[in-house]
Amino acid sequence: MNVIIGIDVGGSTTKIVGYYEDGKLIGRLKVEAADPLTSAYGALGKFVNENKLSLSQVKQIVLTGVGASLFKDEIYGIPARQVDEFQAIGLGGLALSKKKEGLIISMGTGTAFVRADKKGIRHIGGSGVGGGSVLGLCGRLCNARSFDSIVEMAHKGNLNKVDLNISDISAGDISTLSPEVTASNFGKMDDDVTPEDLARGVLNMVFQTIGMLAVFACRNDQVKDVILTGTLSTVPCAKTLFKQVERLYKIKFIIPQHSIYATATGAALSYIYKKDKKK
Repeated sequence: MNVIIGIDVGGSTTKIVGYYEDGKLIGRLKVEAADPLTSAYGALGKFVNENKLSLSQVKQIVLTGVGASLFKDEIYGIPARQVDEFQAIGLGGLALSKKKEGLIISMGTGTAFVRADKKGIRHIGGSGVGGGSVLGLCGRLCNARSFDSIVEMAHKGNLNKVDLNISDISAGDISTLSPEVTASNFGKMDDDVTPEDLARGVLNMVFQTIGMLAVFACRNDQVKDVILTGTLSTVPCAKTLFKQVERLYKIKFIIPQHSIYATATGAALSYIYKKDKKK
């Protein structure tokens, strides 16, 4: 049976998802390399090999992501096309979460907000706050250069040494805000603050910023389901931090399984769905 491959080409990381033409999932794979071309070619070769496929079985490659424009009309002689990244984010987010509509947030180097429902998929905005912010700030503040080391450090950090909470400035609640709510990110900064505390503070600030932007977007059109995708969605403390925003503002944050593959999933499905509509 013919195979459809979706590839999300990042700056140094490429995610690949393969389906049979009837929509049956084959598998997923992530590859890191020094440049997008090497990463994508390596990902495709490794995927085909690990899933015991042949290149002749691959009917179509669908590319998306920041590095997609580097490729022409074929890869290894296989037809290749590009799909709009926001379309891929929307399709992939809905597919992985099994939702019919929602606000899909792709947390990569920056953060993209995509609204998807029966009317279609549309990019409603974005933020420069994202994984790039985490790497840049933690590189300076904590001397941590890799994403994995930052996550490990943050796990040991204490936010109470970094952030100023409502309880630090008020003896009681302020309106609807409980004492543990953050009043100011990095507003406390105790003298004995550690690199681990700073790493946790950076992740908290980034997630709270993204969470509040999601709240504002949801209030604009009454959507209640927010689907989190991208590399930052895999950080262990993400679920806890977004749950805090969830309790305050009555929206639901969903981190689907395999969330880092949402965009690659959407790329492949964009071809399969389009083919099915023509039948």
